[in-house]
Amino acid sequence: MSDRSEGSRGSRDNGEYGGAGRGGQGSRGGQGSRGGQGYRGGYGGRGAGRGRGQEGGNGGGGRGYGAGKAGGGRKFKSNRGGQDRNHGPHSNPQRPGYREERITKRINEPEIPQDIDPKDLDPDVRQELRSLSKDNADMVAKHLIMTALVLDKDPQAALSHARAAKDRAGRVAVARETCGIAAYHAGEWKEAISELRAARRMSGGPGLLPVLADAERGLGKPRKALEVASEPGAEDLDAESAVELAIVVAGAHQDLEEYQEAVAALAAQLENHDAPDVTRMRLFYAYADALELAGDPAGAKKWFSTAADMDTEDLLDTEERLEALNSIEAGES
Repeated sequence: MSDRSEGSRGSRDNGEYGGAGRGGQGSRGGQGSRGGQGYRGGYGGRGAGRGRGQEGGNGGGGRGYGAGKAGGGRKFKSNRGGQDRNHGPHSNPQRPGYREERITKRINEPEIPQDIDPKDLDPDVRQELRSLSKDNADMVAKHLIMTALVLDKDPQAALSHARAAKDRAGRVAVARETCGIAAYHAGEWKEAISELRAARRMSGGPGLLPVLADAERGLGKPRKALEVASEPGAEDLDAESAVELAIVVAGAHQDLEEYQEAVAALAAQLENHDAPDVTRMRLFYAYADALELAGDPAGAKKWFSTAADMDTEDLLDTEERLEALNSIEAGES
């Protein structure tokens, strides 16, 4: 059962997490976009404003699966750092029925097209599967590739593949991380948090903080999201992830109707010139949205215009937002 209804914050504009916001498909908040740019360019997420951007956006929370043909180049960019994740085989007592349960799960695994080649998995990710038998590593690799291939189009199917990979490689950090990211895209917030926490325990590093915090927002827990965002390591995030975390923090403050705090969280990243252009574009959009909510329509227009100038692929609904602000201004004059 999905967690989507829990803490049903949804959108103060229109509908639930995947719903349409004021200007079109994406809702009001850093990620609303017709192109599904998603949070975390990033985690596929939901936006920093009153509404949420589309779930299943463009990007991911972890590693890059497509080194070659089938992977398609989806980048699940990780900032985990930390020590080498896998330390060889593990052993532990198995509970009664464990073997039968594993067999049943594998029988029920989603089908994988014959043209999926495990060698297409990113070599760095493939290396993380070295503690598994070759046959099992190949199957895990195929499920990871399938997760990446279908994540944008069918988050539930992606989650099925990610769960299959996790069931086969539960002690491998990248399998847990992938399952967490897929669960996040599918709106399974509790599962996302559980799996991403497990991945962080295995691998270390701060790179999963933005999506963990945003999953807490998905559960309707903005204060918990702010706690997660301030966990140790947040200061070590790379430039892109630092912007993504700021967008989530701003969204959490907006959930709490703390609009000036949301503005401040985003303003702190405006001079972050090391983030990718698409991330900065979304930052400017989120900042404009925050300014509007804080009662500064002139500032909002300025930053919506800045975001629009960068939006060469028409991903955001900046034009509609500017038209709405101009209409309000005309009505007041």
